[in-house]
Amino acid sequence: MALSLCDDTLHCNFPKCRAKLCGHAWATACSHVFCDQHGSIEFGHSPAICPACSSALSGKLDIIRTELSPSEEFKAIVLAGLRPEIVLDISTRALSFWSYQIHQERMYQDYTLSKSECQVKQMEKMLTQQNQCRELELTAMKGEISSLKKVLEEYKRKYTEVSERLMERNRHYQKLQGLYDSLRLRNMVVGERDMPLRQGHQDNHGCLGGAQQATPRGSPFFPSTGHDRGDGVLFSTLEPEGARLFFQPTSPARCGGRRFKKH
Repeated sequence: MALSLCDDTLHCNFPKCRAKLCGHAWATACSHVFCDQHGSIEFGHSPAICPACSSALSGKLDIIRTELSPSEEFKAIVLAGLRPEIVLDISTRALSFWSYQIHQERMYQDYTLSKSECQVKQMEKMLTQQNQCRELELTAMKGEISSLKKVLEEYKRKYTEVSERLMERNRHYQKLQGLYDSLRLRNMVVGERDMPLRQGHQDNHGCLGGAQQATPRGSPFFPSTGHDRGDGVLFSTLEPEGARLFFQPTSPARCGGRRFKKH
């Protein structure tokens, strides 16, 4: 116990100081001790008031400035000549002062510990609440992610369907394009093949018109049926004999006795 007391160090009892004491210190009759700086400030005026317990210190020896590490000469002479009971009484009072300081320090440490524990509990509570909020947010985000994944899968499915339909339409378009190209090429070939026939038909039609004008009134009239869808066949419905007679020169006798006059 004595070793633990000697190992401890006194602290300034000023509420906002709590510095370790060394060198000189101010001790009061109410068993409080202060550092040299705050003791000089607080006890430099009269009447003096203890900053720790607000006790009035009006006596001559209620406040004393003492040296915490006195010299060997001071130790040898300070209690010299005093009776043993006085020495024991002084020592007892000094040890009581020290014990009170240790008790105060432990109370202060207990108070600081309890305050720290309360703060830790509050922080743990806040941390628990924050963790719960984060878990709720995480659960909500997981649900949102799940729903977004479903939407993404739906979009992927629709995209696949649209792609397949587009490919099918492209194939159909390519097929139609091929058919169109083949038909256009066929029409071009047929047009090139029918061009001479059309020209011949036009020439024949001109000759036929002249022949019709020269045909007498009594001659039978054979209408022209034209070409059959580009095949270039003239008088396809006429008999060969009738066509031959049609293109033969008309005799004067068949013209009703009319003769052509020479000019």
